[in-house]
Amino acid sequence: MKLTKFEKSFIILFCFILIAEIQTGMSYPLLHYFAKPALLVSIIIFYYKQNTSITNKIKQLTFGALIFSLLGDILLMFADKSDHFFTLGLVAFLTAHILYILVFLKRRNTDKKPYLFNVILLVYGGLLFYFLKDNLGDMLIPVIVYMLVILTMGTTAYLRKGEVPNVSYKLVFVGAILFMISDSLLALNKFYEPLPFSNISIMFTYAFAQLCIIFGLLKER
Repeated sequence: MKLTKFEKSFIILFCFILIAEIQTGMSYPLLHYFAKPALLVSIIIFYYKQNTSITNKIKQLTFGALIFSLLGDILLMFADKSDHFFTLGLVAFLTAHILYILVFLKRRNTDKKPYLFNVILLVYGGLLFYFLKDNLGDMLIPVIVYMLVILTMGTTAYLRKGEVPNVSYKLVFVGAILFMISDSLLALNKFYEPLPFSNISIMFTYAFAQLCIIFGLLKER
């Protein structure tokens, strides 16, 4: 994949912001309130400066997904204060996933049949639910809905194959899978048992999920 000088510079900047987010999350709680939102803010600005050839509908849906992701990031920072913040964060990310689904469906390959891929995703989702189910309580239905939506996002990312340039397909697909992994780690950490280095693994997979998706969408042109 050929990157422009601006794209290379942004990736370096993004990695520095990610390192700052992880470091402040462990040692500098006050600075963390600025470092975590900076990840999505930087992607939003980057996308705004790069998307001149993208249709207005795709722009609006993608900006919506990024803004709701940013809102979800902010809400989840306060999840330890109240479960309501976690629930609202879940709703924000649910909305972001739905908007990404709509974006991916704009370039769906109608000849692609995802039967085997859907079976793989359902097995993955079933195994994850097996570990979570005993501790979900009132979050049972919301978590099921969320899981179905993010599995659908994975499917719609897969359905772009053959309809967009290969580099665009691969980046978006990898981004969707990383998003699923990040959300799975978050769910296991909250509803199953605390995971070692969860703050690093969750943020690393989440940050690069967003980065891959946006770069992939930009490579559609």
